[in-house]
Amino acid sequence: MSYFRILCCKKILKMCAAIAPIEIDGALLEGGGQILRMSIAFCALLEKPIRIYNIRGGRSKPGLGPQHLTGLRLVRDLSKGKLYGDEIGSTEITFYPGKLTQGSHTADTHTAGSVGLLLQVALPCMIYANGPARVILKGGTNADMAPQFDYTTSVFQPIAEKFGCKFDARIMKRGYYPKGGGEVHVMTVPIDHLKAADLLEFGEISKITGRSFVAGVLPIKMAHQMSTIATSVIQKTYQRIPIDISVVKETEQTSVGNGSGIILVAETSTGCKIGGSGLGKKGISAERVGELAAEELIDNLKNKSCVDTYLQDQLIILMALAKGTSRIKTGPITLHTQTAIHVAKLLTNVDFEIKELEDKSVVIQCEGIGLKGNFDPKRCECSIPRHPPY
Repeated sequence: MSYFRILCCKKILKMCAAIAPIEIDGALLEGGGQILRMSIAFCALLEKPIRIYNIRGGRSKPGLGPQHLTGLRLVRDLSKGKLYGDEIGSTEITFYPGKLTQGSHTADTHTAGSVGLLLQVALPCMIYANGPARVILKGGTNADMAPQFDYTTSVFQPIAEKFGCKFDARIMKRGYYPKGGGEVHVMTVPIDHLKAADLLEFGEISKITGRSFVAGVLPIKMAHQMSTIATSVIQKTYQRIPIDISVVKETEQTSVGNGSGIILVAETSTGCKIGGSGLGKKGISAERVGELAAEELIDNLKNKSCVDTYLQDQLIILMALAKGTSRIKTGPITLHTQTAIHVAKLLTNVDFEIKELEDKSVVIQCEGIGLKGNFDPKRCECSIPRHPPY
């Protein structure tokens, strides 16, 4: 073989090695959609190809469901990438991301699959696009086994803003299990970088607000029952804290299907937001739903953590990408958070330090990679409009 041909072969092998996908076992730790969402988002942001196998290997029904598939395709579109193996039930996908680009996209699960989980995978990609991005998310707004979208806007959004992650989200129509049909519009503007945040000081609880709702054929009485019981349970522990829970009967124009539930949010003097929620289910009384939501809130408040159980894992990607050292005080680390940290370490090489405190709370610390955005601020003077043209 000639020297020229040997040189060419070496170059080809080097190029193939450079574009060889990172491989991740989707059955590790949490073994569900968390690994998929985190891995795809990180790889789109870092422009690294990835192969995920054993997708949802820790679940009774492995493989891609409608919500997972919709999220993957949305990131593919946001990054103008290539996605292989994207079909319902698939246990393996390969993704080659391109450049995250501004524009408008629609993602429809055609089920009651959580639009909140769709936003979890899409939002980091949207804020790092080279211009304003807008997505229309369709599916379930208040779904089981996922944060209600009210939680996303009331708890996640104000805390994400502390990292410099700003977005506008509007629930245009609510969708409940099993029909879905909900619709949420989300708009972002590009960032230069995320900033580190310190969430260590709990302060004092200043107020507790909430939303108790019913939709479809369900009577408004159920919403009142959830609100009344939730208020009563909270007052047994926090007698002097103002509590304001709105009671809502959704209209046919603002919702699809029958549904009920309650979302509670405690706000502290230092800006912490702590949540508790419950969804109505067959065989569970409205009073019990309200009681469970209140108990969840109280449990999240008991060790004065600044980040509740469901927010922990959602902040890991922001901490890993931010410029500087972020620290959050939270309760015992969940399996979802362990999974998020594992994926972040694997794909960015960042280090997370975890310190357990005497009150059983935990401080998670991370020196982020300071990922830079790919837009020119001199050419893109844009901000989220007060009233976007939806």
